[in-house]
Amino acid sequence: MDPFFQMAIEEARQGLAEQGIPIGSVLVVDGEVRGRGHNRRVQKGSAILHAEMDCLESAGRLTPAEYQRSVLYSTLSPCDMCSGTALLYKIPKVIVGENRTFQGPETYLRQRGVELVILDDAECRELMEQFIREHPALWNEDIGEPI
Repeated sequence: MDPFFQMAIEEARQGLAEQGIPIGSVLVVDGEVRGRGHNRRVQKGSAILHAEMDCLESAGRLTPAEYQRSVLYSTLSPCDMCSGTALLYKIPKVIVGENRTFQGPETYLRQRGVELVILDDAECRELMEQFIREHPALWNEDIGEPI
């Protein structure tokens, strides 16, 4: 298994251990981890700290050239907000653990030139399926759906 993707899964597990939503993300530039994070909306009382946003925040300020040489890993298909951030910074490749429990604007990302790789990882899917079963209201809040 890709070690960077494994780190994203570790981040998802950490989020779950913190009573949050089990989604993890890692940003890699030139083969080096520059940021990692997990969904912290619950933990921080945040409106925007999805895993990808937390990851990019932990990476700090990067140059446009660095973003353009990066790969963003996420255990779940990025939502509109996180996809928009990837587009804003021209991140060329996004590797997604699974997109069965939630699918962001994948067609739009591809139309905008992002290479999107869907791994259909069973562990990511099982983490999300169990979380959604046990916490449907929290999940709906996270994706902006009525409860």
